[in-house]
Amino acid sequence: MVESFLAFGLFFITAVALVGVFLYLYAIVTPYDDYKLIFHENNMAASLTFSGAIIGFSIPLYSALVSSVSYGDFLIWGSVAMFIQLFFALVFTRIPNKFSLQEQISEGVVPVGILMAFLSISIGLLNAGSMSY
Repeated sequence: MVESFLAFGLFFITAVALVGVFLYLYAIVTPYDDYKLIFHENNMAASLTFSGAIIGFSIPLYSALVSSVSYGDFLIWGSVAMFIQLFFALVFTRIPNKFSLQEQISEGVVPVGILMAFLSISIGLLNAGSMSY
């Protein structure tokens, strides 16, 4: 019984730590200052985008938790999930295109924030499903 609680604690603390690392790295890969936009400028688009990214990462992280056969396996798949989600964020927010997501998020265009949130969640679902081989 105690071993089960210790395993739970290890996996849970590691998952929370991975989310923390993801939040830190996500703010680095996006071309705008997520925290400033959310906490100082009350930018709803940035908040929606950031929230979608958290959910989008948590879905495959959950899949890694339930599918892994060991702690090491969980760490590997959790890292893969993080890489995929961060790569998605990098591509969609930094690559110049006619829609200028960077500019629109910075300006607080809510529909763009919603779109980015749902794209992050969709990528997370595909990411999670791909882990369930």
